[in-house]
Amino acid sequence: MGLPPVTAIVAICILLICIVSWNFRFLFDMHTEKELIAKFAGAPDEKKKTGVSWLQASILFLGLMCFITFLSEGAMLDWSAIFLRENKGVAPELAGVGYAAFSVAMATMRLLGDRIVSRLDGKTVVVGGSVIAAAGIFIAVAASWLPLTLFGFILLGIGAANIVPVFFSEGGRIRNVPATIAIPVISTMGYAGQLAGPAMLGYISFRFSIDTAFLLIAFLMLIVALTYGLRKTSKI
Repeated sequence: MGLPPVTAIVAICILLICIVSWNFRFLFDMHTEKELIAKFAGAPDEKKKTGVSWLQASILFLGLMCFITFLSEGAMLDWSAIFLRENKGVAPELAGVGYAAFSVAMATMRLLGDRIVSRLDGKTVVVGGSVIAAAGIFIAVAASWLPLTLFGFILLGIGAANIVPVFFSEGGRIRNVPATIAIPVISTMGYAGQLAGPAMLGYISFRFSIDTAFLLIAFLMLIVALTYGLRKTSKI
């Protein structure tokens, strides 16, 4: 739009303040929040399980799946602009449009996530979402037309949007392991992917190419679909 950076930042801040102010009324008050924390953190069955180890296959599996999914999000955050600028010839001032398309698609799908999961099921959402995300990356890499590349980023956002919430939800239902142990471990492994993943992709881009790095993400998302689809969830 040709706005100076300071003007753009101020405009975004004003927009965020308006959004937060509008949604503030939907937040829990302090009393309700304390009651909920006491309810979930101090439940009798949770107290009995405080000595449970987090080194369990189910927890580590979900954590690894989160690592891969967060890695794809981190790649979009740190590498999509470089990918568009160097591989697709997009002007520097428009290079952020790829991450914007991805983010809008992901935010929209997460708003619809509860309805989607309730209508389908967690496994379908994870497997289908992973395949859609991988397809989006393949399209983005192969396309020579910018709108088609952006469509690939949108597919990645749509596919990956509700995968991690399903993993967190399943982590809270693991037998004989309290949610206060399982979910922090799973989320920590996931965010490690978002932090370390882009650095790994940078090394791959340096040794090979950025296309190779993105295709690796697509391959990993297909691994998520395959392993989660074949996994028996009856034990959880």
